[in-house]
Amino acid sequence: MKIFNSLNGRTGKQSAIRHIKRAHGTGDRWLLATTVVLAIIGIVMVYDSSVAIAFRDFSDPYHFVREQIKWLVLGLTAFAVVSRIPYGLWRRFAVPGIVVTLLLLIAVFIPGFGVRALGAHRWINFGFFVLQPAEFAKLTMVLYLSAWFATKEKSRLLAFLLLVGMVVGLVILEPDLGTAVTILSTSMILYFLSGAPIAHFIGLIPAALAGIAGLAVTQPYRLRRVMTFFNPDADPLGASYQIRQAILALGSGGLFGVGLGKSRQKYEYLPEANTDSIFAILGEETGFVGSVIVISLLLFLVWRCFKIAKRVNDPFGKLFTLGVGSWIGTQALVNTGSMVALLPLTGVPLPLISYGGSGLVVTLIALGIVYNVSKSDS
Repeated sequence: MKIFNSLNGRTGKQSAIRHIKRAHGTGDRWLLATTVVLAIIGIVMVYDSSVAIAFRDFSDPYHFVREQIKWLVLGLTAFAVVSRIPYGLWRRFAVPGIVVTLLLLIAVFIPGFGVRALGAHRWINFGFFVLQPAEFAKLTMVLYLSAWFATKEKSRLLAFLLLVGMVVGLVILEPDLGTAVTILSTSMILYFLSGAPIAHFIGLIPAALAGIAGLAVTQPYRLRRVMTFFNPDADPLGASYQIRQAILALGSGGLFGVGLGKSRQKYEYLPEANTDSIFAILGEETGFVGSVIVISLLLFLVWRCFKIAKRVNDPFGKLFTLGVGSWIGTQALVNTGSMVALLPLTGVPLPLISYGGSGLVVTLIALGIVYNVSKSDS
């Protein structure tokens, strides 16, 4: 059964003119407010979680929060700009965007251009800033697939698998399995929502799970993480150390937390406290109540994306908004699920909360486009 019955034969030019006329309307204020609130919470938590490592590495307890504020200002500026650009015009950048993404994902392996850190090739140094192409790939994949799936087409499964395989494969080679899972999951959800046969989706799920499982056991460090997921008591000072410290942080928070700024785990007990493990610090300082509030805000943000998509008749705008909501929801699920030991530890940031310039700016750009979509009439 087809999900969207509103696909029609409008030309790209007619669609663009229609979007321009609607570009300056009133957007979804709940989406805007939730985005800003989550970003502010992120600034507070980046400071709280990074004080110790910032002082250790830079002799400046404000180093990471200062950088995050710079990226937030840039991201909010980008949000404001793209929210005024008719979203239909972004369709023209779908193909160039995916081509640039593939080139950037390859460039991380070029010596002198790509940055290698902690055994991974995930960044590109442009001199005045460092870019993480895998974060950029989340946005360009949603953009490209939305533009592609907005038109009816037969037998596109093989082409879809080829594209996703190239992007996800390059991300895995960095290696960054967590981001690869996010991109793969978001792509499959968009493929299904575009009206693809349910049989394709049923076949893709076990294939994807088998592929992820295969990747998890082919690398020793991934295999150790999987084994500690099933047996958290194994190797308490090695592979299971991070998840044990994360659970300890969450348990220490109790109902209302130990108080902002009073985390003990941030003093170099919990690895990646300001990035992948920031939710554990948040839970320690604000407790169960604070954790539920942040999770509720993230769920509300995803729900607003889906609600906006429901009101929009344009297939491209509908699919793009669904894609962004799926991306944020999947990433938040993987992050929080791994912190409470419901999922194996993969290492992905919490959207709008964790430290990281590329992820923050790209997410705000995506939400800015969604905000522009929300200005369209149903």
